[in-house]
Amino acid sequence: CQPVPKPESRVEVCDLNPCPPRWKVTPAGPCSSSCGLGLAVQLVTCVQILHGQEVLQEEHLCPVAEKPLTSVPCVIRTCSYEWSFSEWSECSASCGNGIQTRQDFCLSSLTHKPVNPLFCRRFPKAIVVRGCSAGPCPEQEGPLSPGAELQPVTPATHPTRAAAGTEHGHQDLDVPLSAGPREQTKPGGGEEDTANRCSPCVCGNLFLNATGIINMTGVESRDCTVAIGRPLREEISVTILESSLNCSAGEVLLFSGRMMWRTGCRKLPLSLINSRTNTLIVKQRVVLPGNGVILQYNSRTATKKYYQDCDQQLFGPQGEIVNPVQLPDQRQEVVCRTFITVAPRQRISIRALNPDLGPEGNHTHFNYILVRDVSTMKTVVFHGKQQFLWQSTGSQAEIEFHE
Repeated sequence: CQPVPKPESRVEVCDLNPCPPRWKVTPAGPCSSSCGLGLAVQLVTCVQILHGQEVLQEEHLCPVAEKPLTSVPCVIRTCSYEWSFSEWSECSASCGNGIQTRQDFCLSSLTHKPVNPLFCRRFPKAIVVRGCSAGPCPEQEGPLSPGAELQPVTPATHPTRAAAGTEHGHQDLDVPLSAGPREQTKPGGGEEDTANRCSPCVCGNLFLNATGIINMTGVESRDCTVAIGRPLREEISVTILESSLNCSAGEVLLFSGRMMWRTGCRKLPLSLINSRTNTLIVKQRVVLPGNGVILQYNSRTATKKYYQDCDQQLFGPQGEIVNPVQLPDQRQEVVCRTFITVAPRQRISIRALNPDLGPEGNHTHFNYILVRDVSTMKTVVFHGKQQFLWQSTGSQAEIEFHE
């Protein structure tokens, strides 16, 4: 091109319209988990180029449907610790119902040796106690299981079967879900035991009074189940006032709580059962119409604390459960539990209304939820922002909040 004169260089404006606002993403911050799957927070802003400068704009000016996520998955390294368990022990009862236990320990995946359990605190731990059955006992009554006591009681004057129907108060599920049961009395100051006056109505009820008499004679169904509930700081004892069970026909009385199982038929009158917990389920199986037992229950302050300060015991047909809140400088190696007990004729449904367990929302460090069905001892784990609807097979459930 040398023989041809070179034209002058020029710059022409091609478009005077500014670029539309767009989303800008800054690099993600640190991962929320030191190992395994975690979340990293990234800053997302709406910006626009005006006169060659980046100007911050309001978010509604950017396309909402195209907004990037503020949290993205991240993995720093594979977790090198996990919970491991020994084999289940033999059933504690040679016949009837009992329990099985197993030991848990934190295992290093690198050395395959146990380490301090604190290394596994981020991971949910499976159950270490479960129910078991070794088949029916020859006389339909099994040996006393650990945690239960059967003691003779000095005979004392007690209401007869006819009088037992009107002397003690019965309280069903007319209370909201709360941290403790409420005592209710009938108008006029006198208590009336509807369940004992109409003994077939007893089955399937939940008794929340501090003391009372339960008449389970003359029920129409073969299986009759009642539950007794008190605050966590109390324990329940039951005295069998009368029994007309026919042991030879296979009739039996069963007691179950979180810490004991007990079945029996013979030598029941004037016997004492100590549950050592604040809830107790009594189930009666009869063959012949009209047979049954009359129980008197009492509650007292527990001799041993078997719960955490952050635990809750809830009764009632409905209510709200909020996971515990702890600040970073208040972190403790504590598993917070919620125990739910309803009437044996009812079932429990738990729905996650706000499943955001992130530390930015409510300052909680509990991001795993374990829901246990007490009747089957099966545990389901929910994590993160997972919405769920859980339903029980029985009338008792336990919830644990874990880091």
